[in-house]
Amino acid sequence: MGSDSDWPIMKEAAEILKQFGVPFETKVVSAHRTPDDMADYAKKA
Repeated sequence: MGSDSDWPIMKEAAEILKQFGVPFETKVVSAHRTPDDMADYAKKA
């Protein structure tokens, strides 16, 4: 997610993933405010 304000929508997606047993993680990483952190996170995905 790019910001905490994205959580209400992403929470619905998380619930569906849980229903299907799909592993996932949630993390807020802003590509605009912290591009290096975002790039590092994407490389490790």
